[in-house]
Amino acid sequence: MSSQRRTITDEEIRELISKLQTLLPESRRRGANRASASKLLKETCSYIRSLHREVADLSDRLSDIMETMEGDNPQVEIIRSLLN
Repeated sequence: MSSQRRTITDEEIRELISKLQTLLPESRRRGANRASASKLLKETCSYIRSLHREVADLSDRLSDIMETMEGDNPQVEIIRSLLN
């Protein structure tokens, strides 16, 4: 079986880079000034790492809060059901 891959055009790459730029807070602050694709990808990686750290921190905080609450507390059960 041969697998054929579709070639992505330069225009499609520019469109994807433009969409990515609209998702990044730093790029939105910069406004119309366009960053290079390389800089934009570095910002994307940095932003994703910061989101991972934020999720880990919030998860730790939620775990700490749930440990201090009583096991039969209805709020704890609601939180557990939402997390599952």
